[in-house]
Amino acid sequence: MENSVMELVDMLFQMVTEARGIPLGVDKCIVERDRVLDILDEIKTQLPAEIEESKKLISAKNEYITSAKREAESIRKVAEEHARQMVDDQEIIRMARAKAQEVMTAADQKSKELRKIANDYAEDALRRTEDAIATALDEVRDSRTRFRAAANTRPAQPLTPDDDFDEEEI
Repeated sequence: MENSVMELVDMLFQMVTEARGIPLGVDKCIVERDRVLDILDEIKTQLPAEIEESKKLISAKNEYITSAKREAESIRKVAEEHARQMVDDQEIIRMARAKAQEVMTAADQKSKELRKIANDYAEDALRRTEDAIATALDEVRDSRTRFRAAANTRPAQPLTPDDDFDEEEI
């Protein structure tokens, strides 16, 4: 009679509900003792196995839930670490941009300073060159003046390419 425990309980329930009542005993009935004992014996035999099977299923369910929780926790930790890394990356990028801006500003200032220094140096060099050329020109003019003065006091000398003369004199 390989029936499940629930089927056996249903059979007992049906036997009791269909059983004939006894006279003067409204809550009492007559059932086949051997048949009821056989059903109860089968329930007694199957119940531990079903209970054991239920325990195994509950244990497997609990293991599955525990494993799922561990996996969910692991996924959460990885996601948090990934999010933290993304935030760190964003912070690094922000800091790098700020540092780049700072470097560019400093380079701009340094470039302006160097341009000013170079312009001042070039201006000074040109002024000194101009002064040197003016001094040299003054010396050349003084020398010519002395040569002319010396030429006027000495006998005539041959003309030089630096002498001023008119074409008519030639």
